[in-house]
Formats: sequence, structure tokens, C-alpha cells
Amino acid sequence: MHSTEHLLHRLKELNEIGIALSQQRDINSLLETILVAAKRITNADAGTLYLHEPEQQVLRFEIMRTDSLNIAMGGTSGVPITFHPVPLYDESGNPNHAMVVSHAALSGETVNIPDAYVAEGYDFSGTKKFDAKTGYRSQSFLAVPMRNHENEIIGVLQLINAQDRESGAIIPFSGDDRQLLESLASQAAIALTNRRLIAQLEELFESFIHLINTAIDDKSPYTGGHCARVPVLTMMLAEAVDRTDSGPLKNFSMSEKDRQELKIAGLLHDCGKITTPVHVVDKSTKLHTLFDRIGLIDTRFAVLKRDAEIAMLRALANERGNEDALRAEYVSRIRQLDDDRKFLSHCNIGGEAMSVEAQQRVRRIAAYQWCDADGKTGNFLSDDEAGNLSIYAGTLTAAEREIINHHIVVTIKMLESLPWPRHLKNVTEYAGGHHERMDGKGYPRGLTRDQMSVQARLMGIADIFEALTAKDRPYKLGKTLTESLTILGKLKLAGHIDPDLFDVFIREKVYLDYALQFLAPEQIDEVDLSKIPGVNLTSPDVNLKS
Repeated sequence: MHSTEHLLHRLKELNEIGIALSQQRDINSLLETILVAAKRITNADAGTLYLHEPEQQVLRFEIMRTDSLNIAMGGTSGVPITFHPVPLYDESGNPNHAMVVSHAALSGETVNIPDAYVAEGYDFSGTKKFDAKTGYRSQSFLAVPMRNHENEIIGVLQLINAQDRESGAIIPFSGDDRQLLESLASQAAIALTNRRLIAQLEELFESFIHLINTAIDDKSPYTGGHCARVPVLTMMLAEAVDRTDSGPLKNFSMSEKDRQELKIAGLLHDCGKITTPVHVVDKSTKLHTLFDRIGLIDTRFAVLKRDAEIAMLRALANERGNEDALRAEYVSRIRQLDDDRKFLSHCNIGGEAMSVEAQQRVRRIAAYQWCDADGKTGNFLSDDEAGNLSIYAGTLTAAEREIINHHIVVTIKMLESLPWPRHLKNVTEYAGGHHERMDGKGYPRGLTRDQMSVQARLMGIADIFEALTAKDRPYKLGKTLTESLTILGKLKLAGHIDPDLFDVFIREKVYLDYALQFLAPEQIDEVDLSKIPGVNLTSPDVNLKS
């Protein structure tokens, strides 16, 4: 090939390498691409890429390749590099110019040595020991510093033994080799710096997300655990769907960018709870606000019992011959008050469902009359207390439930205000849809199944299942697998959750993988899937026992 044509070919190759570097996302692969490209463009037999560690003031071996000895260390090879880093300064603080790579890093200059065995001014004792041990002969060297956009040395590319492209003989690196490698080193430094900056920004962004969740956790340890577990379960289910090769979801697949987007959405799905009052989020009993008001009611019962005793003693003092009836009436009254007190304490705990009869009894007790410390007579329970104690299920009133539900509106508002990059543009839709229902009866937007992405739908299942099994909530015990799957199956049949995703959740035993990580041993019971509502028993992949 004519020298001009050869140079044009190498320039074209350099341009192609630059494009490849700009597209590489993984840092290890990027570093390997840099070294392999440097060897190819100069036709070198061996090469090493060093990275500068500013804090230790050393050059760390990152990637090593020697074709003729079949040596591949670092990078994607899986073989660790065991050589000690090259110090840039000695123990006295003097610069280390004796080594080729350290001199290149300290001076910022390219070093081109035709033959190391006759070169002066550098210490090649280590190289000669290597050669003696392996039978190799390290002859020509070319070391080029890598500078970033701030003109800082971030590493050094060192190539060994340029080879004649026709005969294969070891030759010195040419001036063209030097210029091409300096150009490649410049491109490589920019690509590496950009990749590092992107990685640092991604790490910073995720750290901010964890900071938000930490704030929620500090405010409410129960919600904080939820914020950490839902993303894990979301990704478990997503990976199970990604593995599916049959059925309605067989075409669903995720790239690494898709996984990152869904992970971020999972981490942020409840960020709006940072605005939810803690006394609502952590309402462990029906009468809990800043404290559990059942204690106030206990005091009132004590007052009623005291009044009953005083009334009996007065009656005994004023009446003769009716003492037994008065005492029996008093005992009956005290027994009734104790029974009422236990009943209200039980109501205060909350639960799955409160009967109409129990709600009516609360209202009857509320109508008792008592005299407070100011001598004012009134109903035994206030309207607010009676209303709270009559809550049908759980511990929240309708108004408090609205406050809790409002967190998703705040979540969407917060997420919509962020300037998301293109690869994260769906975060708001994924995170904002986990309280929607397939039948359009969810909130806040009343979306139907067809209006939602698969990712938003699967996050809804993860959110519900985590809440059912959570063992750290202040108002309930964590349910067993059978109990949780029974409820989840009923929600499938009721049009609440996605039926196809529920089938994958069951078939791939995502629930069991999650349980083994996060549930208490007593919650992990043996599940008979034939008794779980909504399970597709016709699927050949469903094992009825787990």
C-alpha cells in the first residue's frame, strides 16, 4: 500500500475508533477498547493502560495485553493485575523520572524509545527481569500521557514492540505512530472523562433519591422500609416478565437503559409522602394523632367508675334495708364499664372489617354522660372519637385516607417538574401509575389497563404485595404468603391488578423469591395454589405447591 494511502487508512481507522469510544458505556470495556485500539493502530505487540490515582500519586495498572505471550489481564479478561502501582514520587517527595510511564505522567510529554536495552536515562531493570523470566524481549517503547478537558493527566498509554506490518519484525515506533497515538490518547481521555462524569452524575442522582427516601424513613420507618422494598420487588417481577417467552407478555423485553429507568421509578414511586403528615402515615391505632387518645378514654372510664362508687355510697347512706340491691347494681355497672373499656380498646386497634353491630355499640357508649374537670356534663365520646373508633377497616378515616392518597398527586407533581433526560422520560408515568386500577377505578387519574405501560402495572402489584406482607407496619402484622396471595388473587378477579402480570408473578414464583429475602420465617407458609383465587391452573408451568 502506498504511504499516503496507508496514512489515510490509519486516519480512517482512528476516526472509527473515536466513534466506537463515544458509544462505549461501560468503563472497563471502554478502557479495554482504548488499549486494543492503540495496539491495532500502531501494530504493537503489547501494551498497558495506566490510570492516575491523584490521592495516592501513583499510576495503577488497569489493562495489560501481550499478544505473543497470550497475556490478557484486567478489563473484561477476568484476570486481576497483581503488579504494584508505579509511584510518581519517592518517599522523600522527589519526582520519579526513572520510569518511562511515570516520566510521561509527570512531564506530560510523549516518550519514544527505539530500544530499551541501549537507552539511557531510564530504569528498565524490571522490564529486563520480566524478559529473562518469560523469554520475551521488550525493545521499542511508546508512552503517551492522557489529558482530560482540564489539561490534567488522567493516565498513560504505553505500547511495546511495534511490528513491521509486512515482515513482523520488531521496529521503533514511527513519528506517524506517535502522532496517531497522541490523537487517540486525547480522544480516549475525553471519552473516559465523559464516561466518568456521567457515572458520577448517575451516582449523585441516585444518592439524592436515597436522600429523599432517608428523609421519609427518618420521618416514618414504616414507609421508609416500603420505599426500599418496592423497587426490589418491582425489578424481580420485571425480570420474570422479561424471561417470559410465551403468552400475552412474550414480546416484553428490557435493555439496560430500560432497567435503569424502572429502577429509578421504583425508588421514587412514593417520594410525595415526604409531604404527608407523620401522624397520618404512622397512625397505628384509630385514636392515634400525636399520641394514642385511648388513654384519655381510659381516664374517663375511671371517672365513671368513681362516680358510680360515689353514687352507691350516697345511696347507702340515705337508704336502709336496700344495701344488697344497691351493691349488686354497682357491681353490674362496674362490670359493664370494664367490658365497654375492653371493647373500645379492641376497636382502637383496627382490623380488616368492623361489624355494623360493633359500630352501633360504639355509638351507644359515646352517648354515655360524664362530668369533666370543669364540671361540664357531656357525651362520653366526642364525634371525632366516635367516628374514628367506628372506622370500618384499618385505622384511617375517610379524610385521612384522602391525605394518604394525595401523596401520589404530589409524587407526580414533583416528578413532572424535573427535566428528565430522554432515557428516563417514562419515570413519571411508571411511578405515578401504581395506584391506578385495570378497570379505571384507581387514582389519581382513573386510568384503565390500556392506558398504562406494563412497567406501571407491574409496579402496582409490587406495591400491593409489599404492603400486604410488610411486617414493620404500626397498625398490622405482616400476612402470610397464602393470605397475601389470596387477597392478590381476589384483586385480579375484581379488575384491580393486571391479570397477565399476576399469572407471571405466580408461575415464576416471584412471591417466593421475594419472601425468602424479606419475610419472617413464620410468614412463609406452604402455598396451595389450587386454593388461590385467580390462579390459572391450566398453565403447564404452574406448580400447585410451593
